[in-house]
Parts: sequence; C-alpha cells; structure tokens
Amino acid sequence: MKYLLFLNAYFFGIFFVQGQVEVDPFFPTADEQITVIFDARKGDQGLKGFAGDVYGHIGLITSQSANDNDWRYVQGEWGVAFPKTKLTSLGNDLYSISFKIRDFFGVPQNETVQKLVFVFRNVDGTKTGRTVGGGDIYYDVYSENSSLLIVRLDPSEDQRITSPGEQFQFRAAISKTANLTLTDNGTTIYSATGKLVDFNISSSTSGSHEIILTATSGSMTESIRYEYFVIENGVSVNPPAGIEDGINYTSDTSVILQVHAPGKNSAFVIGSFNGWNISTSSQMTRSVNGQKFWLLLDELEKGEDYFFQYLIDGITIADPYSELILDPDNDSQIFSSTFPDLPDYPQDASGIVTWISMDTASYDWEVIDLTPVAKTDLVIYELLIRDFLSSHNYNDLKDTLDYLENLGVNAIELMPVQEFENNNSWGYNPSFHMALDKYYGTPEAFKDFIDEAHSRGIAVILDVVYNHAFGQSPLARLYFDSDRPATDNPWLNTEAKHDFNVGYDFNHESPATKQFVKKVMKHWLTEFNIDGFRFDLSKGFTQNNTLGDITAWGQYDQSRIDIWKEYADFVWSLKSNALLILEHFSENLEQKALSDYGFMLWGNMNHNFNEASMGYLSNSDITGASYIHRNWADPHLIAYMESHDEERLMYKNLEFGNSNGGYSVQSINTALLRQSLVTTFFYTIPGPKMLWQFGELGYDYSINTCTNGSIGDCRLDRKPIRWDYLNAEERRYLRDFTAALIQIKQSEPIFETDQYEILQPGSIKFMKLMGNGQNALVVGNFDVENASQNIEFQHAGDWYEYFSGDTLTVDQIAQTIELAPGTFKLYTDYKLDESGNFTVSSKVIKDNSLDLKVFPNPSPGTIFVSFFLDTPEILSIKIYDSIGQLVQIIPEKKYPSGHNELQLDQRFDNGMFILQISNKVKKTTSKFLIQKE
Repeated sequence: MKYLLFLNAYFFGIFFVQGQVEVDPFFPTADEQITVIFDARKGDQGLKGFAGDVYGHIGLITSQSANDNDWRYVQGEWGVAFPKTKLTSLGNDLYSISFKIRDFFGVPQNETVQKLVFVFRNVDGTKTGRTVGGGDIYYDVYSENSSLLIVRLDPSEDQRITSPGEQFQFRAAISKTANLTLTDNGTTIYSATGKLVDFNISSSTSGSHEIILTATSGSMTESIRYEYFVIENGVSVNPPAGIEDGINYTSDTSVILQVHAPGKNSAFVIGSFNGWNISTSSQMTRSVNGQKFWLLLDELEKGEDYFFQYLIDGITIADPYSELILDPDNDSQIFSSTFPDLPDYPQDASGIVTWISMDTASYDWEVIDLTPVAKTDLVIYELLIRDFLSSHNYNDLKDTLDYLENLGVNAIELMPVQEFENNNSWGYNPSFHMALDKYYGTPEAFKDFIDEAHSRGIAVILDVVYNHAFGQSPLARLYFDSDRPATDNPWLNTEAKHDFNVGYDFNHESPATKQFVKKVMKHWLTEFNIDGFRFDLSKGFTQNNTLGDITAWGQYDQSRIDIWKEYADFVWSLKSNALLILEHFSENLEQKALSDYGFMLWGNMNHNFNEASMGYLSNSDITGASYIHRNWADPHLIAYMESHDEERLMYKNLEFGNSNGGYSVQSINTALLRQSLVTTFFYTIPGPKMLWQFGELGYDYSINTCTNGSIGDCRLDRKPIRWDYLNAEERRYLRDFTAALIQIKQSEPIFETDQYEILQPGSIKFMKLMGNGQNALVVGNFDVENASQNIEFQHAGDWYEYFSGDTLTVDQIAQTIELAPGTFKLYTDYKLDESGNFTVSSKVIKDNSLDLKVFPNPSPGTIFVSFFLDTPEILSIKIYDSIGQLVQIIPEKKYPSGHNELQLDQRFDNGMFILQISNKVKKTTSKFLIQKE
C-alpha cells in the first residue's frame, strides 16, 4: 500500500482538499451561485481563534493554466482590505463567501474552469489559513453535464492510522441520488440510498484496511477507495544497549533506527527497502519509558544506498540526525561537478528523505590530530563558499589553501555548511543540523579539504547554528501547532525568548535539546575532524524571557553561562584543544566569565575602525580591540574589522570618506592606503584576529549590494567574486602588506605581550608594547591633514622603523612625531625578522652598496630619494609607472661618496611608481605610491 501523506503539501503544496473548505453545492459549476465555507480550525489553523476580518486570496486553475501553480483571475490584493473578497464570520471559526464563479472572476465562456484556489488571511497577511503544511487550498469545479461523481469530505488526509477500536468519521458527497455501499477489506459495513455518506469507521484488526465506497445510479456506477491502517499494540521493549537516536550501524548489512518521540502513539519506517509502504513489519517498537521508537533493518546490501522517512502519528519526517538528505525541491540545482553521482529522488517518496549508505569504510586521515596555534596568534579567515568561489565547492576551496597559507591564515571559519533550507543562502536557516549541505560538495571532498588544511597547520572552524531551527526541521515538524512549535515540543520553545531570534528557538534547558546538540557536535568533531565551532547567536542560549527588552537580554545571565559551560565540558572531553567561539555581545562581565572558562568571543570593531579608516576621529576609539582594555585575563577576544554581518570598510571609505584639500579618502588609492593604516594597528594589538574574505584586497562592494549591482535590502544576495583584484597593483600591495603584518604578529613575541597601552590623544594614535626586554611603538595619523604628537619612547637609543628600514636614534625619550595624513610608523628597539614570503611594497628594497630609500611613502606629491655610495659613481635615475612606461628621467651625473639626497618635484598622478637607479653593471629599484586627488 503506497502511503501519500497529507502533510507533504509542506513540500509540494498542491493536492485535493475537502473539509478545510466546503462548497454548497458540493459539486459546483462555473455558472451557478455557490457558497464557500472556510473552517479555520482545520489545515494549518493560522486563523484559528482570530477575531478580526478575514479575506480570501482567491484564484482559478483553468484550461489556460500552465499547471496547478498557475493561478488565473486572482481576486484580492494582498496586504490590503479588499471588500470583494471579505468573508462573513459565521462564528466558531467558520467563514463564508458567496458568488457565481464566472461572473465573480470574469472568465469568458470559452475557457473551462477546473479548480478554485484559496489562501485566507487577515488584512495585512501576517496570519493566513492554508493547508497543514502551508500550501494552497484547492477545490474542484465541475461541468454542468458531469456524470456520477463522488467526493470524499472526511478524512481530509489520504490515509489514516488508528489504534485498535478507534473510530473516525468517513464522509462523502455524491452528485446524484444513488445506492451506496461501503466495504472494509471486502466486508460490507454500510449501505443506504442518497447523496451523502456519513459513517464512523473502526476496526480491531491490525494491519492495512481498504475502504471502498460504491455508488450506483441507474446505469452509472462509480467508486472511490480509502486506506487506513490499524496499528499493532505490541509490548514495549527497549532497544539493544548502546543504541542512540538516529542511525546506528550494527553491521555491514543492518542498521537500527531510533527516534525520540515522547507522547506519540505510533511510528513507522517507510523507505526504498519496503516500497514506501507501511505494514506491521515497518512499525517501530516503543521503548519501555515511551520516549523512543526503534526498528531493526536487516537484510540490507553492503555498499548500497537507501532512503527512508519516519511516519509518526501521520507526520512524515526525515531523521533529525540525518547525515545526508535528498530534497525534491532543491537538489536539481546542485552541479554534478560539485556532487557527482547524486542519486535520483525516489519515485514513490514525497518530501525530504534521509540518505544512508551501507558503505561504512572510514576516511583515511593523513593528519589525525591538529594542534592549533596559540590563541593569541590565531588569524581566522571567515568565508562564505558561495561568494568566495564561483564553483562553490570543497575541491576548488582546497586549491585556495596556497593563497590563504601565504597570507598567513592559520584558521578558516566556514559559514554554515550544515543542511539549510534552499541552496542560495548564508546558511543560518538550518533544517538538518547534522547533515552536510550537498550544495558545496560531498562528505569525502569536505574531508579532503580539512585534511589538506591540517597538513598546512590551518585549523577548520565550523560556524554552527544551535539557537534555532527552521520549518523544514523534523524537530519543528514533529511537534507543531499552527504557526509555531507545540507546547509539548521536546526541543523548541513555543515562543522565542529574545528579540533577535529567527526560525524556532531552541530550549537549551531541555534534556532533549542538550542531547541533540551534543550528538551533533560530536559528529562534526569525530566524523570530520574539525577543530572547533563558532556558535551563532550564542547569547540566545537562555530560557530567561527578555522579549521586548534587548538591554535585559544582554545583562549577566548565570543560567546562560551554565549552559555554555556544560557544552564546553562536553566538547573538550572529546577534543581538549577544540576552539570554541561565541557570538555573544553580552555585558562585559558575562563575556569575561566565559573567557575565563576558555571560550573565545567575537569582538566587533567594524564601526570604530571604519570611522578611523574614513578619517573621522570622534568615534574612532580602537581600544575595544584589546582584551586588556576589557579587563580580561586571557587573550580570548577575537577582534575583527569586517565579518559576514558588517559593512565593508572600503565601501564606506569610497562612499563616505573624509577629505581635506587635495587629500580625499574617497580616492581609491588613498582609500586603500587608509586600509594599510588600520591594518597596522589591528594586527599589532595582541590577541587573535579575524578577517572577512577579500578584505585583504580591499573588497569594496557593500554588504547590501544586490545581484543587479544596486544597493538595497539585499544583504543575503550573492556578491561579486573578485579574484581579479589580484591583477591590480594597489590591491596586491594591500594583500602583501597584510601578509607582512600577520607574519610579524605571529613570529614576534612582542606582539603577544600583555604589557601594552593604546593612547589616542587626537589625530595621532599610538600604542606602546613592552615585554621580555623588547619594546615596540606603533604610531599613525588618522586625520586627513598633517599632524604632530609629542610621544615618549620607552627608552633612549636606536629604534628601527619596520616599513622604511630607517634607524631613529632617540637621545631624549620625549619626541615630536610629525606625520602626513594616513601615514604610520612601526618602531621596535630591535630589528624585526624580515624573512618570509612577502615583500611589502612600502618597505625599501635594499641594495647593500646603495641603501636606497624613497620617502615619504606614500606621498601626496613630492618625493625624496636618498642613497649611500662607498665611492663616487655615475648614476642614471629613471621613474616608471605601474605598467612600465617611462615617466621621468634624471640625466646621468656623477654623485659623490657618502650620503646623497634628491628631491623630485615631478607632478605625478595617483598610482604606483618604480624608481630605478643604475650604473653600468647593476640596477636598484624601489616602489612608491602617490596619493592625492
């Protein structure tokens, strides 16, 4: 017996429904007056108990419709009070509307009306009456010369499952007076004459039952069939020891399936191994405590794939612990190159199904246990695979590891890759928390990527979403009431506890939720060898109700801390060095408590650093990037200037940057150089750091960029993928500059010190770092005009400026530093290691015999050149632009030995230039940037 579930309209939305809507007459034609009765107590019950006006959104399926989604002659404007489609309340959640179809809709006589289609709503459409799964409501329309017809009115579902002796109402309407006979598995249980059947059916015989209603009128005979199943009331038995919720592989050819379903009456497993049929052999056994249902599936074939669902009290769901699923609505969009040999969706199934494989061979990891770098040295690269690579798959992502490794990245944070609704998404709408979303590739490809990252010492962190689940989740669907989780839902709150919730809010004080989250985390840690988690909306893990009071939500919450400590203890019992990162943003005292326990926490510095990069001083305080400033004991603050959630710095630089005379941050070169300024301070503040994809190249598309290129409410839209930025000299410069800062951050102990202070007296900000006999001073002008600042060095003596290679001899520790707008210095009292894969364009490219320097670099126009000669030499000096065109020649002349300095007053355009000094045997070059309007 094939099982077709009423609730599968959640996925398909189209099927024949009576009961929720009834029409008088039962067999309406297009040219007669009809009355439609809507029962808000049935279907999804979205308007059940509603006291306001109810409107219909009503259309037709006609002979001109392309399919059953092609509504025609739609009446009712969504979101407004439309008098023509206003229903009359009859009380008790019943509503009516009357009309003649062809006149009401304006359908010409030569067009056949086939179906009425309804969605009912309140005025603004925030409450609707639909089918149980949220689909449209359909009612057939008949021709005037129809023959004998039968329509089932109840049950509304296509099959019913009952307990022994349980009664249910069977109602049917017949278009003509007829002799009526009702049989159950061949035995007559009802007979009468008339146009309506209304009979209560029950049976104590377990198994499948087929009801046949036969109507005979004159020479005409018609019949309809209806199936119901009587469950077998067996003895409750516990599963074998060690069985967990989900899929338990017990051999190469057998599995035990177990589902948590307290309060449910019956459960079946339907799948490709039993023709998607329910039977006594597919009925699951209830555990002794009534919390679980389980079933052994044996006689499976080794190496074969199988697909299944649970049918629980008439609700079909895939396994909440599915590791892979098939989705009939979205899998067609997955590239075969991304997920080769993706199975066809099972012909006899409907809705999302769980996919299991009896090929249980384990992955052969090359790197079994990566030890992440010290937390203070972490540089995390956050990326959304969809917007990072046009192919958006793990195989190609693996090919970017050279780039990321050379940048200095030692951890990659992937935005959610767990199964989420649809394919085109950020991933924060999870449906199956333990399943890998196929849109990005196969489990094997994902493991290959992780293993390759580990071989380079790069940790892989998963962004996970345990604050909520979305409507496709079995955890929501199994216990659902109209438009929200039911009060007996073991996992989800009926209403969210905070204002920032999306989807359906998890109750993290529920034992069922704790078990679910722990099992899911264990899966990702053990099956995929990942190195940690970034927990989305971690502040939402509380049962403390603060709806309507965002300030209260952020206040110290001991219950929330306790929840997080329990989860951390569990994860660290499996992997002691796992990185646990919270998106918390609570008051500092709570964040400090979590930091003290070993969590790392996101530190959003987007606004302040962006104000600084744009040249606005009043809101550019960057001390929030310091864990010391927050009075934390450990470097567990992951500061970031950009993330997936924040506006891109370069976009605002170019759109809103400050200016003064010929200096404008809205100039592309100046904007990029301002990124170097903030980058210098960002990476030298001790503690872990995070950057958002392409930020190192100055990505300048707004977070709200739409697919058509406009700026609007398009936060979640796909964004341009700009690997071609690497072809631009100025952007490569920023990338190389960033890499050099990361390299010294990770290699120099002075940037791990806990002895530092950030001072911001005005236009010039500076930071002093001290520790282990080493000192550093970082100084920069964040204004758009020249500025000077009295600064005290930590001691007198020689100080070495990293970017220019200059040595500054400090006789008096009090020094006045003068800086052009957007320029900066990094001094240390020892020479930094200049080894590594990158050459910073602003650093001098030295020749031992010349000691060539070009300054200031960048420059608003005038350039000074200095070099040292051991003996007098005849030199030629030439300047080229970034594409190699000669722009200036200084005639050959003989320069004396010792220090030489020249001033070049050529009016250069903005851009990158190369200065070349040569004699008869060698050439020495240095790059410099001109930034001006």
